[in-house]
Amino acid sequence: MRLSQAHIKTLREAPSEAEIPSHVWLLRAGMIYKMASGIYGYMIMGWRTVRKIEQIVREEMDAAGAFEILMSPLQPADLWRETGRWSVYGPELWRLRDRHAREFCLSPTCEEVVTDIVRSEISSHKQLPLNLYHIQTKYRDEARPRYGIMRSREFIMKDAYSFDLNAEGLDESYRKMFDAYTKVFTRCGLDFFTVYADSGAIGGKDSEEFVALCDYGESDVVYCDACGFAATASQSDFKDAPASPSDEALEDVKEVYTPDVKTIEDVKNFLETTADKTMKALLFVVYKDSEDIGRDTAGADAEGADANGDKGAGVYEVSEYVCAFVRGDRELNMTKLVNALDVSEHLVEFADSSTMSEETGCVGGFTGPTRLRNCKIVVDSELVGLKNLIAGACKEGYHLTGVNYGRDYEADIVTDLKLARAGDPCPVCGAALKASRGIEVGQVFKLGTKYSEAMGATYRDEHMEEHHIVMGCYGIGVTRTMAAVVEQYHDDKGIIWPMSVAPYHAIVTLAKPDDEAALKMAEGIYEDLLANGVEAVLDDRDERAGVKFNDADIFGIPIRITVGRKYAEGIVEYKLRRESEMKEMTSADAVALATETVRAEV
Repeated sequence: MRLSQAHIKTLREAPSEAEIPSHVWLLRAGMIYKMASGIYGYMIMGWRTVRKIEQIVREEMDAAGAFEILMSPLQPADLWRETGRWSVYGPELWRLRDRHAREFCLSPTCEEVVTDIVRSEISSHKQLPLNLYHIQTKYRDEARPRYGIMRSREFIMKDAYSFDLNAEGLDESYRKMFDAYTKVFTRCGLDFFTVYADSGAIGGKDSEEFVALCDYGESDVVYCDACGFAATASQSDFKDAPASPSDEALEDVKEVYTPDVKTIEDVKNFLETTADKTMKALLFVVYKDSEDIGRDTAGADAEGADANGDKGAGVYEVSEYVCAFVRGDRELNMTKLVNALDVSEHLVEFADSSTMSEETGCVGGFTGPTRLRNCKIVVDSELVGLKNLIAGACKEGYHLTGVNYGRDYEADIVTDLKLARAGDPCPVCGAALKASRGIEVGQVFKLGTKYSEAMGATYRDEHMEEHHIVMGCYGIGVTRTMAAVVEQYHDDKGIIWPMSVAPYHAIVTLAKPDDEAALKMAEGIYEDLLANGVEAVLDDRDERAGVKFNDADIFGIPIRITVGRKYAEGIVEYKLRRESEMKEMTSADAVALATETVRAEV
């Protein structure tokens, strides 16, 4: 590619909404462009990197025995109703109607569609196992899209689905996909690890995430160096070791005047105590499930959702109020709470005390478990073994001291509600956990018969007995992987692409485009690189050398060969983007070294 003939535009400054490195540099490099909130397009170099990642995914999926197909992103609502997910998936499901008022959605995932295909095509045990995958644009109507292509409303994903005779077959398919994913992310150059994860709206029993480590990731993960355990901090099945029951004597409950003392920090300072001797109350409203959720019904814009996508009374009807309690120095794990309530995540929303005070008796900043009514109380299991805690009195300006579980209050549900954090004991070996942040780039699930039972996908064995097909599903965020690579590979000058996913391997920079002899030399190097299988760019634009060098750094192309001041002596400058050192050598040596480097790293 000759830059003089291509539409390539870099930005000196990133737009103000760009908060994290991948968003900043992909915009500044002109690799993506914003169409609307959470909706991005891909320009010349950005699209080449997307295709590189897709090709790596294809090669590893094919090598693992999967077969590529393409399913439509437009899915009939009837399929989703068969599994019950039409309402369960909630407002993120992008719903629409055709001119005949038939309901459809834009695909966020394809479990229903692929199960429908298989139940129509598969009938015998001789046709299994089978693994089908495709790479497709997906749609999720995020309430608050952010971080560029990391959390957007439209994105490219590879999703695969395995179909087996039994659980043992699923284990083997799962292992193959796990190994294939490990190879994919390794080839993309990512520093990553796998963690136990919650299966969310996809469902199923077991799930693991592939998490790329970075400072700005959305996933909080905890891990143990001693035994290798790792999990997302919000993984619902994660159980940190409970605190040992307190052996201190029970105190009498006392009502203490605490004017304007509403936060845990305020309580700690006013009563001269520590946060672990307090109880934190969090208020929620749970809405009734409805097929109208997220549907574009008349008046829904006015009554059903606000500008941020939050719920309103027009579509949602209150099912119950909930008050959850954790120790004052702990954070609530929303995934654990949602699973404890056994409802869909989109039906649970934080509530303001004014919303539920009349019904439940809660008081903003002063809510405790002892005087609540008409409210489901969910208590973290850690609180049961603790004694003489401080809690709100459900009375303006007052707290209670000496509060004890069993004597002073009880719960409708006692369960682990805590968000795991660094220093908590590992649930496997007891060593102190460490914490990090990362980007989820892939996830694998054991679905079992969740979808095959709901949709009647069966096979007949050699005795003609009918069984439900056992399924797994496996997703890779292609465009999210692109963002993760940039998060890990950048500096203060721009992107530093690994060779395997770089839009081009090398850039030939012509310092003086008006010098015919220099141009001829640069074109010769460019042609020799192409002949040797090196994907190359010739920067022959009529721009200053400094502008070209800055752009080359922003683009992040791994190798730069500059035809500069010593070209008349047959000498060029050779520099790797990841290194600060620049070397001088002959043009022939530069071509040879670039070819050798590319072949070693792709």
